[in-house]
Amino acid sequence: MSTVEAFREGLDSNTLVMVDTLRAIISGAHRGLTERIKWNAPSFAVGDEDRTTLGLERNGGVRVVLHRGAMVKDATDFKFEDISGLVKWLAPDRGIIIFMDQASIEANRTGFNDLCQRWLDLTT
Repeated sequence: MSTVEAFREGLDSNTLVMVDTLRAIISGAHRGLTERIKWNAPSFAVGDEDRTTLGLERNGGVRVVLHRGAMVKDATDFKFEDISGLVKWLAPDRGIIIFMDQASIEANRTGFNDLCQRWLDLTT
């Protein structure tokens, strides 16, 4: 059993549906992504560089973190236009989205898919 499968086994049914939906959208957004457990949750990487990581919110919901790896990188010339308006940017190259339920994922599926594709195209 992979560690992603072990992570999934520990989820309640509603959270599992949310996590699996987000995993499918992210994994379909860019060829060459690998999925692994990093920071105790599924993370998607190109090579050894993580780009998108999921997390569970304490009060329910699933967090998606967009980043350029574990180490802070110089973001002086880094520019990403968030046309979706979904992301709360903590830095120019690190943002979070919190989906509280499956309905919020479905309502934002197209924008989130586009966001993931553009993020991964820019950061790989």
